[in-house]
Amino acid sequence: MSSALGRGVDPFFEQRLRVVAVFVALVFAVFMLRLFQLQVLQRGDLQQRSLRNSIRSVRLAAPRGEIFDREGRVLATTRAAFDLKVIPSELHRPAHAFAVLAQLVEGDVEGLQTTYGAPRGRARFQPLALVSDLSWPELARVETHRYGLPGVLIEPRPQRHYPDGTLLAHLLGTVGEIQAAQLDLRRFAGYQAGDLVGQSGVEARLEAHLRGRAGGRNVVVDVAGREVELLDELEPRPGGRVVLTLDLDLQRAAQQGFAALAPEGELVGGAAVALDARTGELLVLFSTPSFDPNAFAGRLDPKAWSALTDDPERPLQNRALAGQYPPGSTWKTFVAAAALTAGVVNPAVPVFCPGHFTLGRRTYRCWKREGHGWVALHQALVRSCDVYFYQTGLKVGIDRLAEMARAFGFGRETGIALSGEQPGLVPTSTWKERRFSEPWMLGETVSASIGQGFNLVTPLQLAVAHAALANGGRVLRPRVVARLEARDGTVVAEPVQVVGRVPVDPTHLARLGRALTGVVQEAGGTGGRARVPGVVVAGKTGTSQVVRLEHTEGMDEKEIPRRYRDHAWFAAFAPAEEPEIAVAVLVEHGGHGGSAAAPIAQRILARYFEKQRGAPEPAFEPPPAAPRRAARAEPEGADAGR
Repeated sequence: MSSALGRGVDPFFEQRLRVVAVFVALVFAVFMLRLFQLQVLQRGDLQQRSLRNSIRSVRLAAPRGEIFDREGRVLATTRAAFDLKVIPSELHRPAHAFAVLAQLVEGDVEGLQTTYGAPRGRARFQPLALVSDLSWPELARVETHRYGLPGVLIEPRPQRHYPDGTLLAHLLGTVGEIQAAQLDLRRFAGYQAGDLVGQSGVEARLEAHLRGRAGGRNVVVDVAGREVELLDELEPRPGGRVVLTLDLDLQRAAQQGFAALAPEGELVGGAAVALDARTGELLVLFSTPSFDPNAFAGRLDPKAWSALTDDPERPLQNRALAGQYPPGSTWKTFVAAAALTAGVVNPAVPVFCPGHFTLGRRTYRCWKREGHGWVALHQALVRSCDVYFYQTGLKVGIDRLAEMARAFGFGRETGIALSGEQPGLVPTSTWKERRFSEPWMLGETVSASIGQGFNLVTPLQLAVAHAALANGGRVLRPRVVARLEARDGTVVAEPVQVVGRVPVDPTHLARLGRALTGVVQEAGGTGGRARVPGVVVAGKTGTSQVVRLEHTEGMDEKEIPRRYRDHAWFAAFAPAEEPEIAVAVLVEHGGHGGSAAAPIAQRILARYFEKQRGAPEPAFEPPPAAPRRAARAEPEGADAGR
């Protein structure tokens, strides 16, 4: 045993032990060198990189498709807007951030804190908008100080823009944030809270085509919210293009016509509609007063919304298709059509007009106090004789009058591709019995024969009816969209749609056309203010009573409060021999159709033919002073004949 101990350690084992020791020492040396590198040499760089470990998913809204007029002019487009947002989980000192931001965006701290609220749960990790659509100075100030405001970011987005502002508001409509109730509807599947959707007008009707497809990207951001690295991105797909049938020049002509009625800034309400009488294409759809749809494209201020909804002038109402008014003497054309079709009048046999008509114990006056004398059908329309149509309406009867009116499209929606259209009202004996539990009275037929009483029409309906008079009796559905253009090159055009034919013999339609031509072209006609040089215009004036006025004998119309004055109508088509365009104009409380509404129609027609044929555009003359009103013994015969 002692000999074994004396031999010592095995040299081979000792050599292997040294190798292992050297290996372990080298490993520890590498660890120490790497630790020195990380802790000392690369400390600053790694400290910055440690802050760049936040991945953010950003949703990219798709630009809405552009809308153009028939000549390719932009009516609705998209511009860049920049929103101020915060991410609550990254907002280190909210009170300090709000105090600084309030100075940068010229806001107030309380307002920002109210908008911020108290986000909880997942909402703490999502961007929350504080201010929408920053101005360029605000954007520059925030960007300059954003590095010192962790959790604050600027997010660009596409915003709807309407270059012509109020001019096309009622036709194009508005966009706004999707409502909670809309998110539950099937047609809004795939939308998220905060998405913008069309809420009215063309924007709403063609939402699916205009919307586009949202994209997104994943980015790495630092502690200040600055993007450091783009991981991946899906580009948004813009919506499809829409080309409308509208003519921007004619729309502007309508606006200028209404503006000329109020040179001193007095508000004038009303509407103008123009159609291609051959195809039903909508050339003009103008309603006033209006509003700026650009205000709806971002976040509409609650005070601004209240001002619009509480305004007694109702600027949000599209008077062209939702305003319902007594048609006044424009109705006489359709009474004449019913009488000729029923064979109850001989157009060559005159009727004597002494200025009044008596039925039982009531007297109904003609608008012309001294009367028109002997007038047959042609002159009765040209001069708009009330007495002639009082008697004619009684011969036809209310139910046959209603049947003819419905054939021309009154009493129902026209089918235009816009929401909010109203049907108007064509009364019948059955309707009154059902509505009031009372029988129809002959005196009500007298009133209905000159477009008063229960009768209600929209400017759009009147334009459609005059297009039917012009085109041989075809009732056309108004067309707003000329074509839809998808991004893949697909083009869809809307066809001409005939929704009915009027039961009037072509010879009778021709007779009515000659009479309406006389209204404008003949001496003594009530529509002379609608004449267009080089073009034969056919039309009909109308004045509809709003309320019964007492003690107004001898008063100048300007002395009567505007809200009590009569509505002014004018409807027309041209050229009379081969009609191309039909127009209807309503001026609320404008007085007389010949002096207030006809000049607006003349502007539209003149601009149309100037473009078609190069004819010079005639200067617009303001309407002359209104004549003194005749005394009214009974309301039914109210001055409505003009």
